[in-house]
Amino acid sequence: MPRYEFRCRACGATFEVSRPMRAAADPASCPQGHADTVKLLSTVAVTGRGGGPRPAPSGGGCCGGGCGC
Repeated sequence: MPRYEFRCRACGATFEVSRPMRAAADPASCPQGHADTVKLLSTVAVTGRGGGPRPAPSGGGCCGGGCGC
């Protein structure tokens, strides 16, 4: 189940809530009981098991040469 991070505007506490994706936009109350919270944006890092960085695709044209333009 996804975890969403919130910050309380009243006390400044940051907390996480686990909930289904369909409830991602629902408000969350602070553990201290405050209702004025805001959902924080978080970044997701996805890594693979492949080798190092991949080279940029080569080719010409507006879309990498695949459309024949």
